[in-house]
Amino acid sequence: MVAIVATVFAALAALLHVYIFLLESVQWQRPRVWQRFGVASQEDADTTKPMAYNQGFYNLFLAVGATIGIVLFWVDGSGTVADVAGRTLVLFSLGSMVAASLVLLTSGRKNLVPALTQGTLPLIGFVFFLLA
Repeated sequence: MVAIVATVFAALAALLHVYIFLLESVQWQRPRVWQRFGVASQEDADTTKPMAYNQGFYNLFLAVGATIGIVLFWVDGSGTVADVAGRTLVLFSLGSMVAASLVLLTSGRKNLVPALTQGTLPLIGFVFFLLA
């Protein structure tokens, strides 16, 4: 049961990070998107577009790592090479997501809600994967 809960939270964290990728790397030029990230003008959005594009791909890569880890975790029995590799990859990916949310939090109190949004699902998944 713990493994199922861990998987659900890890998968939700991966989906959230795919969504963040879409916002930052695909839809950045839309005013409703860049305004959501606190960008004040179209000129500022144009200036930050390369950074957002790059940052979005970081989020995608973390999501892909978590997803591959989940697949490896479930592909074979407990204690196999796939199981160990899967757990390691999931823990690394989720831990990186949590660390990124903590870094975001250090950039100002105004980022508390985005940091909690970005970090809560991976933190819960991380803890449950440790217990699985």
